[in-house]
Amino acid sequence: MQLLKKHTNIALAYFLLVGLMGVFLRLFFIFPIPADFRFIVHAHSHVALLGWVYIALITVIYKLYFSEVEKTTHYKPIIWFTNICILGMLLSFPFQGYALFSIIFSTLFLIASYWMGWFILKHTPLKFKHKLSYVCIKASIWYMLISSIGPWAVGAIMSTLGSASIWYKLAIYFYLHFQYNGWFILALIGILFYLIEQLPVKIDKKRFNIFFYLLNLSIILSFFLSVLWTKPPVIFYILAALGAILQVVAFLYFFRIIKSSWPGLKQKLSPNVRKLLKLSGLLLVVKILFQLISAFPYFADLAFNYKDFVIGYLHWTFLGVVSLCLLAFLEHFKLIKLNGYLISLYLFGFIFSEFLIFYNGVHLWLRWPGIPEHPLLLVIISVFIPISLGILLLKNLTIRLKS
Repeated sequence: MQLLKKHTNIALAYFLLVGLMGVFLRLFFIFPIPADFRFIVHAHSHVALLGWVYIALITVIYKLYFSEVEKTTHYKPIIWFTNICILGMLLSFPFQGYALFSIIFSTLFLIASYWMGWFILKHTPLKFKHKLSYVCIKASIWYMLISSIGPWAVGAIMSTLGSASIWYKLAIYFYLHFQYNGWFILALIGILFYLIEQLPVKIDKKRFNIFFYLLNLSIILSFFLSVLWTKPPVIFYILAALGAILQVVAFLYFFRIIKSSWPGLKQKLSPNVRKLLKLSGLLLVVKILFQLISAFPYFADLAFNYKDFVIGYLHWTFLGVVSLCLLAFLEHFKLIKLNGYLISLYLFGFIFSEFLIFYNGVHLWLRWPGIPEHPLLLVIISVFIPISLGILLLKNLTIRLKS
């Protein structure tokens, strides 16, 4: 448990750095800063996905399947190699962008993720492998591996077609799509099913199978939502719309499963965990609706032309759906200690920064009145997120030292 608490604190430290970099990026719109904006964006996004979310997810998965069998001799070298890669990216991207050292560490991280995927798929005890939770987590691992095709393609595209090519953006969107909608979401669903499987209730296997196969089909097809900005042939619009519709149907089945299991879960979950999971579920519904709307050509063009909508959507998913759910699970497994004050601070920063981002997109789109001092206000609001994370990390470190 102490090892996992240590790794949780490392993940939180990455999350805190991501929050601070986010505030720093917003300062570019207020002051002249002697740094490359794009380089900081690269560092920000890599540490967000590969530092906070990846390490936190792996820590929870290890807690589920390996805390009894203690596979630390296999796990420790993988996780430390992974952290070396993340630190390498953190120290190289802000100063050189995509260049020699950042590419080396990014490539090494891909190898580390393959190593971690192999470890989980090979060493998960047999008693878990027939569980529905493992079916979801196994699929999420495969999506994590599939998503790595994007970064490999980026290197080839940059050396041949250049970063101005549409294939460069498509490779990045491929990576982000299968990270967000495959690896992250399915892993979190798997963890939730693990909690349900600890209850004296039985999940309807038929309903689960329909949900699982529809969701996987929707994950594959909804990637085409990310290509509509290229004005592709009509067939791609049809596939994208089909993916978005199948996702809605899949999650209707999912929420029916959760609804039938919720009375039992309520008895096992603390009030803070219940609130975070409910909010994460609500944000997930909105995320699904965003994707459904973006299947319409008009809104697909809108998202491409007004970047605030894309930025808002990515933060909605990352800071809202994924991070809130992760915090809930870390709290449930006693890897962090949350309270209402910290949750309120975080949510204040998240909700109002999202409002400012989306409103700015609407302001540019519909020519609504702008918000006075919008960039400064966004900086001030955004500061609440790293403040809440800093307090949480400090609190966790203090508890660990006392124990």
